[in-house]
Amino acid sequence: MEQQAVKLKADVMWAFTNRVNDLSGKYQIDLCNLSDAACEALTQLGVEVREKDGHGKFITCKSAKPIKVYDTDNEELTEDIGNGSKIKAIISTYEWKYKNKKGISPSIKKMIVTDLVEYTGKSGGSLKDDDEVL
Repeated sequence: MEQQAVKLKADVMWAFTNRVNDLSGKYQIDLCNLSDAACEALTQLGVEVREKDGHGKFITCKSAKPIKVYDTDNEELTEDIGNGSKIKAIISTYEWKYKNKKGISPSIKKMIVTDLVEYTGKSGGSLKDDDEVL
């Protein structure tokens, strides 16, 4: 069977491309704000496209190995990718079975960051000065 793939654009959320996500135990990334055409193509491959506030229509790609990411010059990016970065990716699928469950999941074949938002690791601002404390 020929492996089919979908080329798409997306916004990135929760990128764990070079370190393991503590909750899943895998490398993973959410590809968000997918176009209707991308959603249709992914659905035809058997991938479940989910939707939630802040993510729009999205998929989560997981891997047991680090996810390689490239810039527009095809140089590998090693820095962390911040939420809101824009990417182009080629997505294929793989079938899996685990215990009594089975399914089809998305797999990133290639991902290029077209607009990198720096990851700062900050989650709620500074608590150093007391001027804004309520």
